[in-house]
Amino acid sequence: MTAIAASLSSAYAGITINGTRVVYPAEQREVSLSMVNDGKEARLIQAWVDSGDASERAESSKAPFLITPPMARVDPGKGQTLRIMFTGTNHLPQDRETVFWLNVLEIPPKPKAGNDEAENYMQLAVRSRMKLFYRPKGLPGTSDAAADQVTWRIASQGKGYVAECANDTPFNLSFSDLSFKGAAKEPAVSKGGMCPAKGKGSFPVTGAPDPSGKLVVTVINDYGGFNPHEVDASR
Repeated sequence: MTAIAASLSSAYAGITINGTRVVYPAEQREVSLSMVNDGKEARLIQAWVDSGDASERAESSKAPFLITPPMARVDPGKGQTLRIMFTGTNHLPQDRETVFWLNVLEIPPKPKAGNDEAENYMQLAVRSRMKLFYRPKGLPGTSDAAADQVTWRIASQGKGYVAECANDTPFNLSFSDLSFKGAAKEPAVSKGGMCPAKGKGSFPVTGAPDPSGKLVVTVINDYGGFNPHEVDASR
């Protein structure tokens, strides 16, 4: 029995990727992403970029990026660096960031012939998927400052509430969670999300808004760090 499952828990993964997102400045010829095999067995990895469709595979991707090597064997305790290059084949907006997704598929080795497990085993292929931000040259402001320029409001929707954002900056604002100031431990939005550059977003929230109208947005910066921002989200 052979089964391949993508996007499984990292508990099955042997590859540790150095980073949770990739920022690609347009003026650079390439950017790199490193990883290491912390497991006890060699792993085969395959990497590609998609345009937002999680079902898109390496062979069908039309994203304007080239990754070398596209496939590689990573031995235990060893590392591998991926070089990511923009091909320039797509005409992308120059007044804002464009979001793509970097995929790294990790395939463990098949049991050796003669082993009792070789005839009856489950092969788990783990796929990691992270945002890749293409950042045009000369955008006004900075990604860090964008967090203070995005506006938020809490609005009623049916029997509950939603957090609505308006982002006039050229930078995408990713967040890990939203919480009402002074609320209990559970965040209002626990799965995180992204307020798109020069766009709007709406996120269902749990619980009742804080009377003060304050919302704490935990922003994820370019390096994967978490920065809480308190904002006025008066209805």
